[in-house]
This record gives sequence, C-alpha cells and structure tokens, in this order.
Amino acid sequence: MTNSQTVTDPTTAHVLSVDAMGGDKGPATVVAGLAVFLRRQPEASALLHGPESELKPLLSKHKIADRVTIHDARDVVKMTDKPSNALRQGKGTSMWSAIEAVRGDNAAVCVSCGNTGALMAMSMLRLRKAEGVNRPAIACLWPSRNPSGFNVMLDAGADIRADQDDLLTYALMGASYARNGLDIAYPRIGLLNVGTEEHKGRAELKVAHELIGNAAERGDFNYVGFVEGGDLPSDKVDVIVTDGFTGNVALKTGEGTANLISELLRGALMKTPLSMLAALLARGSLRRLGKRIDPRRVNGGVFLGLNHTVIKSHGSADETGVAAALDLAYQLARNGFSDKLAARVASAASLAQDAHQEGDAGTSDTNTG
Repeated sequence: MTNSQTVTDPTTAHVLSVDAMGGDKGPATVVAGLAVFLRRQPEASALLHGPESELKPLLSKHKIADRVTIHDARDVVKMTDKPSNALRQGKGTSMWSAIEAVRGDNAAVCVSCGNTGALMAMSMLRLRKAEGVNRPAIACLWPSRNPSGFNVMLDAGADIRADQDDLLTYALMGASYARNGLDIAYPRIGLLNVGTEEHKGRAELKVAHELIGNAAERGDFNYVGFVEGGDLPSDKVDVIVTDGFTGNVALKTGEGTANLISELLRGALMKTPLSMLAALLARGSLRRLGKRIDPRRVNGGVFLGLNHTVIKSHGSADETGVAAALDLAYQLARNGFSDKLAARVASAASLAQDAHQEGDAGTSDTNTG
C-alpha cells in the first residue's frame, strides 16, 4: 500500500503527538497548554516528546500523567538551527520523535512549537509529499467577518515560490481544510492579487485565475476571482490563496498591527481618569473585542500537502496558544482530515490538466470567433 493510500487508524484519531521542546518558553508552557486542552477534551490523549526527566514532574504538577505517554528524546532542534543541519543531526530530537510517532500511525497529528524550517524539512523527509503536490503549503486562520469568525489563508510561508499549478493545488487543499476545519460545505476561494481586475497581476496569477475557475465545479468550491489585501478579514471569501512570500508578509503584518492597536487602545484608555472610567464601564465589550482579535486563538499553521497532518504552533505561544493549536489538531484528527486531503489532492493533477484544456479551448474559441 502506498503512502497516499494509507487510511488513518481510528484507534489513533484521539491521540496527538506533541513536541514538548523547541518553543521560546520551554516545556513548562507546552505541558500547561496540553493540560488546558485535555481538560476540554476528555477523550483525547497525547504522546509527549522530550527529556523524560524534565517532563515527568510537569505532568505530575498538572495531574495529566495518566493521559500522556512520554517518549524520551534528549536532544532539541534550536530555533537558530538550519533545516539542513536539523536533518543531518535530528534523529535524537523531540521534533524527529514527534513526527515519527505520526509516521508510524501511533498518533493522528503532530504539533510542534519549534523551528518552522526544520519542522517542514523533517516532515517532508519522513512523511513525504502527498500524490499531486509539488510544494506543500502552510495554512493559517485569519480573523474575519464570516460566521465562523475566520478565513483560511495559504501559503503562509512554506515556500516563497508558487507557480500556477501550485496555486491550483493550494485552492484544492484550502477548500478541504475549510470543510474539515471550519465546517464550510461549499467554500468560497479567492486568489490574492494587487487588484480585482483580470488584467492585473503577474503572468502566473492570470493563468492560475483561469485554472482555479475552470476547476471549481469538479473541486466542489465557489471561485470568487481575484481578491485584495483588504479582503483578508472580509466575509467575501472563506479561503485566500497566495504564494508563501506574500502570505508570510501579510500574516506578520496582520499580527503586528493587531498588537499595535491593542497597545494603543490600552494606552489611550489609561491616559486620564475619565478614560479609565470609560474603560471600566466598557470592560465587558473590551474583553469580547480582545478575545476576538487575540492572535493566540488562531495559533496553529497547518502543513498541507503531506501524507499526514503536522501543525506548527508559534514559537512564542503561551499556554492559551498551545491549547488552541492542540484544539485545532484534535478537530482535524477526529474529522479524518489527513485521508480526506490526500484524496482531494490526488485529483489535483487531473484537475489541472482538465483546467488547462478548458483554458486552451476557451482561447481557441476566442481566436476563431
């Protein structure tokens, strides 16, 4: 049986593989977030990877030792490590161990706060790309005006390049993620561009615009066409497709802007006794606003295009952020996301070929008509 045909063992659907090391705040924060997650999900359990001598007391402290199995891994991939070095020297690390547990079908999803480049490199080496995928992508959730509260954006930085066929594959993977992660039956896909007019944008974007439009019916999604940066938080789309360079810049800009607004608002409300009184009266509304735009609630970039699911948590995540990444991982695991995505992207090559043919036919008709 090939990797692309592997079906997730239902007995592991409630088991997550968690890299305890590599985050900026250390294993104590990861275990604290794991404890929050396990309290919310009574059927879930976890495999926790890292030095047993450090992890055992933390599990006892949070009273979750009966639901967590430690896989002793003494070494750690540092944030400063190059992906190539991590691959050569990573076999004894917690990150490698966490990925191996998913590869061996002992857990459904791998979650790590560690080095993004190393995590992607190890995941591609050990889990392999799914059939029909040239470049994997990282999908992130973006706060939006939609009923779900979020939009999906990909690629958020797995690869700075993406040609027209990659963008079509991203559209298919993004649609599958929206169905299984946000319960959107018929996702609306938009292609990020510098304008909504068809004549704008780079050549590969114009071709991708045609390919995605031609593949929409068979791909079971609604293609709304080009969208702009201002549409990222809108209710116009459910999934925004772009290359990794643009997506990563947009993501970091959005997070930085949200933090700046929070700081400025806090400063303004604490400036005078009158503004402090206003803040006190509006405390409930401000709390709801803060929760809505809190980046920790949408922590967790999903690696799409591999034979198993891997989620990258922010390296700086606190226990709230870690728990959010684990919540997302658990939802995808229970939905059998890995198998559904593999089936979806396996058809990408034929969809791309059909879309190319339809585009060529349309060009031929135009030339003869």
